[in-house]
Amino acid sequence: MKPAQAAFPRFRPVAEHAVLAEFGDVLTDEANKCVNHLDAALAATGFDGFIEAVPGYVSLLVAFDPIVTDHDRVAQVLSTLLSVTAVPGLAPQTHEVLISYDDDLSPDLDQVARHTGMTKDAVVASHLSGDYRVLMYGFAPGYAYLTGLPDNLHLPRKPSAKRAVPAGSVIIAGGQCLVTTLTMPTGWWIIGRSPTPILRPDPSRPFLFDVGDHVRFRRIGLADFNALSKG
Repeated sequence: MKPAQAAFPRFRPVAEHAVLAEFGDVLTDEANKCVNHLDAALAATGFDGFIEAVPGYVSLLVAFDPIVTDHDRVAQVLSTLLSVTAVPGLAPQTHEVLISYDDDLSPDLDQVARHTGMTKDAVVASHLSGDYRVLMYGFAPGYAYLTGLPDNLHLPRKPSAKRAVPAGSVIIAGGQCLVTTLTMPTGWWIIGRSPTPILRPDPSRPFLFDVGDHVRFRRIGLADFNALSKG
């Protein structure tokens, strides 16, 4: 895997039991793809003393047993794995997520339209046109941070958070999109709601998406949303 930037990859020791593999100082698709590549390679092959890997936007934290190995040896293994081109499990999948933009389910859609200078229909069309990719999971179970939000929908977070935002809310902020899985507060803009379950009753695959997968949104009406939500 080609480094994302000239000074990268960079391997930093973390305490006595981990190495942080860094692929950039800022979020880029290339840096994130390097993270996904190394994460998949570790899942496929591992190494003596390997415990777990935790992906971030542009870095991967690799934890190991310090009784079995050390920072230098782990860094050498990671560097070797980056040169492997065929990595099992790296092929991304594309998932369809249903969304309703009905007024009762999109409390911030009017404000997003005003802030972007577009009509509500144009905001919806733009959101549906995005080709989204899962960058990472974080903050809460199943919170998949998606890149690919069209540029004309990039907005900063709201000045204050809204409480008790329902699970399934489709929210946007900055250049990212997310489908919430729990009832929680958020300072992101709520533009719709989805009945598509992200959390799964399968311990071996607890979330619908894998990091690196692609997501497409498909619009449904309120009646379909209600019927699917009850099901």
